Order: sequence, then C-alpha cells, then structure tokens
Amino acid sequence: MPELSKSAAQSERVLIVEDDTATREGLTELVRTWGFTADSAANGQEALALVTAFRPSIVVSDLVMPQMGGLELLKALKDDDEQIQVIMLTAQGTIETAVEALKRGARNYLTKPVETSALRAELTTVAELNAQKRVDLALRRQLREIGAYGRIIGNSSKMRKIYQVIEQAAPTPASVLIIGESGTGKELVAQTVHQLSPRVQAPFVGINCAAIPETLLESEIFGHEKGAFTGALDRRAGCFELADHGTLFLDEIAEMVPATQVKLLRVLQERRFRRLGGRVEQEVDVRVLAATNANPLDAIRDGKLREDLYYRLNVFTIDLPPLRERKADLPLLIQAFIDEFNTRDRRNVRAVAHEAMDLLEQYDWPGNVRELRNVIERATILAKGEFIEASLLPALGTRPSPAAEPDSPNSVTILPGMTVDEAEQKLIVATLAASAGNKTRAAEMLGISLKTLHNKLNRMKQGA
Repeated sequence: MPELSKSAAQSERVLIVEDDTATREGLTELVRTWGFTADSAANGQEALALVTAFRPSIVVSDLVMPQMGGLELLKALKDDDEQIQVIMLTAQGTIETAVEALKRGARNYLTKPVETSALRAELTTVAELNAQKRVDLALRRQLREIGAYGRIIGNSSKMRKIYQVIEQAAPTPASVLIIGESGTGKELVAQTVHQLSPRVQAPFVGINCAAIPETLLESEIFGHEKGAFTGALDRRAGCFELADHGTLFLDEIAEMVPATQVKLLRVLQERRFRRLGGRVEQEVDVRVLAATNANPLDAIRDGKLREDLYYRLNVFTIDLPPLRERKADLPLLIQAFIDEFNTRDRRNVRAVAHEAMDLLEQYDWPGNVRELRNVIERATILAKGEFIEASLLPALGTRPSPAAEPDSPNSVTILPGMTVDEAEQKLIVATLAASAGNKTRAAEMLGISLKTLHNKLNRMKQGA
C-alpha cells in the first residue's frame, strides 16, 4: 500500500481516549509523528467535552475506563455524529465486549498492547476513505451547481448515468472497459475513475496502443533489459512498473497485436510479468482500465480483440455517448471551454452569439467533444469583442453549405453505382480539404483513429 500523503493525514483529527497516562501520551505523540493532528482525553467524559472544540474524525478509545467507558462513549459519539469512526482498544479479557462494540457501530478493535503497525494501518485506511468521501461530496456539489463531474462536463441524463457507473466502479479494484467514439473523453473518464479510487495517491499511467509501432509496444508496456533487442542500450521500466500500486490506462486496446494481448491477459490473471529479455518475474499491483473506439464485439469477430481479454477487462463497462446524442450539454461545454481559454490567453469573451449557437447546435460533431474544444479555442482567440460570432466558426466537417458548388472540395457527391471504396475516398478527400490538410483533425471529424486514416490514405495511394 502506498504511504498516505501528508495532506491527507493532516486533514484527519484523531482523539486518543485512554486512562493510563503513559499509554495515552505515547500513542498521541506516535500518531502525530505519522502526520495526523492528535489530542487526548483520560476517559469518556473528558472525550465528549473535547469533541465539540477538537472535532475529531477518528476516536481511538480504551474499552474499560473509570467514569465513562468505551461502550458508553461509543453510543454518545454515534448519537451525535455517525461520521466519527471509532477504533476500540481492548485487553484479552474484554474481547467479547469489543465484539459488542462492533455491533454498535465501532469500526474495529485492536488488542493491547497495541501493535503500532496495525494502528497505523487502521488510521491510514480511515483517512483514505474519508478523503474519498470528501471528493465524492465535492463532485456531487459541483454537479448540482455547474453541471460538471470533476473535469467531465455534462448534466444530461446520459451523462448522469455515466457518473453513476463511475461512482460504482471507482472504489473497487475491478477493471473497466471504456467504449466511445474518438474525442468523447475516454481518457478523462479513466482519470476520474483513478481520482475517485483508493489508488489516487499512486501513479496514473496512460498509453495509446494505436500510436506506438507494433515492434515497440510490448517494450513500452512490459519494459526491457539492456541488449534485449537492437537499440536497447539500457534497462527500461515499462508501464506496468511505472503504474505499480496505481492505475494503467490502455487506450485503443483493439489496436494491440494478438501476441501482446496474450501476454497482457497473463499479467492480469497472475499479477506477474517479465521484462523483454529478462529472466526474473516481478509481482505488480496495477489496476487496468482500457478503452476502444470500436465496437468490442465487432473487434472480436474481426480477430482484432481476443475474447478472453475482453471478458477479463469488461468487469465494468462505461459506454460514452457521442456529442450528437447529448446536445443538451453543448451550452455547458462551450462555456467551460470559453472560460478555460479566457484564463489561458487573457481574453474577455463572454459567450456565443445566438446565430453562432444555432450553427453549433445544428452540427453533428463527428469529432465529438475534442472537435468542439478545437472550434471554441480558435473562435475565442479570433474574437474581436465579447461574443463569438458565426463568422468566426470554420466550415464544420463535411456538411455542405447551401452555396456550395457540386464540385467544391468541401462537398461530397455520391452517385448510384459508386462503390463503397469510391464513396469513402471522396469523403476522406473532402474532410482533408475542410480541415486544411490537418490529418489529426480530419481523423477526429471522421470518427476514426489517426493510424486508421494513415492506413486508408496508403491504400488510396497504392490503388492510384
């Protein structure tokens, strides 16, 4: 388990309640050295008097004390604040009473003399749970007030369902498969799952399987030893090592070659891996999140995604809707992007003019949220006044304007008898023209990966 961050520990107040002076003072000082804020009381009555002023989130209490014992203190604390976590300290002869305390709402009990490692583990666990609760409450408040969930923006019914799945999946160690078209925010969802998980203090490592050549992908994921292959001049840690105790995000998992998928499946099952060229297996504790812009069942049928790997990753599924299916979120997204670029570029744009908003709402956004962000970024930079006017919006995608001529490079004419390949070529050419030759943006507009676009362009050249 990664060590609790100093800020997380400092946000927790621990009250030690113990009638033995030496034990009380020793435990209080020890808890402070771990980074917690701590105070102490000699019995239950003193503890209750301190609660209002000190406001502890955790109480560590002896079970048997004069004036007011641990069970009476537990009842009083739970009656006043259910959120206070109580850990009981008990001698061997009072374990049955300690079990009764668990039934009444105590978190756990530790036998005396207290093992410091066990106490620290309990305090750390409670602090992590409390930190996660605070984040969750902040996100719920953010959703009510501004329609955002962390960095994910949207208040539509479809997005609220996504938030529910994230809340269910995040606290668990289960794998998550995120499905969605290019530009829908799959990595943002993966980061949010990580931020809401108990692994938030550990690394989040992301890798795009489609952006790395097949010959290097296995090395990127598992690492390699010096001399493992030509060019391997030094030992290098792979993504699994870098993400140990944290989260590994594998984007475009269906682009990974089957041989590498087999090795990935083995690591997921056994939690062990070996660097390329290595002889020693290493244990790893990594939560894997994966994403694909393809229909996973189609990818399985086409031999691109192994069925056993799919079922191993698909414990939770988050199916992100394309922007065209949640246009109710457009005003929130647009305003968030305007605020972002105002801050970054010191601009003073207030909003989108009505005519411009009409154009944005009519467009189908094949490149999804990523395309919208690019459009708003450009318009915010070019805006002369406080509003983004329709004249600042480029030709959006391949939708021909009423004035477009049949042979315009931004229009597509499909005739009866034309093959699917011919129609696809015309669409690609028109999209490249609309994006001024920017292949990355063209791929977003077409809803395909950049690698797929390059492959299609190469086939077009070969067939020319």
